[in-house]
Amino acid sequence: MKIRVKITALFTLLVTALLLLLSGSVFYFSKVERRETFKNRITARANINTQIYSIVGDTNLAALARFDSSSTTIPEKSVTIYNQQNSPIYQYNARGADTIHANVDILNDARVQKRYYFNDGEKEAVAFNYEDEYRKVVIVVGGYDEDGWTRLRKLQNMLLASLATGIMLTLVVGHVFSQQLVRPISQIIHEVNEISSQNLSHRIHAGSSQDELNQLSNTFNELLNRLQESFLIQRRFISNASHELSTPLTSILSQLEVTLHKDRTLDEYKQVMQSIHEDVRQMQQLTKSLLEIAKTGSQGSIELVEVRIDEVLLKVTADVQKISEQYNVDLNFGDFPEDEKSFMVFGSGDLLYSAIKNVVENGCKYSPDHVSVVNLSFPQNKVVIEVKNKGDVIAEEEIENIFQPFYRSGNIGQAKGFGLGLALAKRIISLHKGTIDVQSDIITGTVFTITLPSMGSSEVF
Repeated sequence: MKIRVKITALFTLLVTALLLLLSGSVFYFSKVERRETFKNRITARANINTQIYSIVGDTNLAALARFDSSSTTIPEKSVTIYNQQNSPIYQYNARGADTIHANVDILNDARVQKRYYFNDGEKEAVAFNYEDEYRKVVIVVGGYDEDGWTRLRKLQNMLLASLATGIMLTLVVGHVFSQQLVRPISQIIHEVNEISSQNLSHRIHAGSSQDELNQLSNTFNELLNRLQESFLIQRRFISNASHELSTPLTSILSQLEVTLHKDRTLDEYKQVMQSIHEDVRQMQQLTKSLLEIAKTGSQGSIELVEVRIDEVLLKVTADVQKISEQYNVDLNFGDFPEDEKSFMVFGSGDLLYSAIKNVVENGCKYSPDHVSVVNLSFPQNKVVIEVKNKGDVIAEEEIENIFQPFYRSGNIGQAKGFGLGLALAKRIISLHKGTIDVQSDIITGTVFTITLPSMGSSEVF
């Protein structure tokens, strides 16, 4: 069911319920008012009959009959006087009216309560007790409230007609109201349907009103911004990856074509094989980096365990120094906390090793003295790793880009690389709910700060 139909139905149900409540209340109170009015009328008639009876007594009931016949204010009037033995001593019925029957219980209740109201079919009556020093009687006066019931039936018909008309008008108004309410949503749906991977630059018109639909449009636009950026990064990534893979392949193909052009000496074949081996090794390293980046795209595919960060750093230090005899890592541990969980991280030891190794190796590679200074500290349930080197200062406008895949800073000179190490490191650190920041200036050099939540923190997975 569409929202427009739901809104119309809900609006109609609510208004119908209110109309029913209002109509029911009007009818109920009108019914109560009719009953009270008629009770007052028959009570007044009973009082008059009592006064006349007190004057004429039992000897001149004909005068009472003449009075009853001359008064027609109560339709189908019936008057009966009962003595102490519950026998009628006087009875008057208007033309076409039936006698109102009051049984013994009603008469006794009237004697006790002095005044007792009751119904006899459609007729309403009052049993009025009268006592003096000579007589004790119960006077029963009643009739049919024809005018009251007629007005009540007319009111009922008017209320039903008004209710039906109100429901029809509510349906129309609800339909128009729901259309006006859903129109901005329909417009958003129409604009979203026009967006594809080919025109991600299109944005949804948010309008000037600061309501939920405006927030929804802005949220969609923010999502589109992220999608567009992701598509651009993906295209740039594919382009760069293709270029990086095609370069060694082109080199291998060219060398093989030249070598196969004529017979070569053994030394020449060895030189070609060594060159091809270097190109293949370069491709293998690139492929490995790409696979590691792909692996960091899903947390569910990673086995998470408790990792001692100090052990990871010791392994990184040893392995980086094996890469080149020129590389040196100065590892400094701060004061270890008493709680063992404070220097443990919940995550993937292999991925953390890869991320930290890339940062430390870059520090050695791009520093003139090939030295990376690594400091480990544990502030406030955090594990903080600082990697410093004395390389060239990274320009402020380049700091935002160095974590993009295949981006290489302009001050790296002839150092080999693909520009994937820092991108991989950032993804891995983010996957572990950590952060990696960069500061670079002439005085302190370049400092990469990796911050991870320890096992003692509430921010772990």
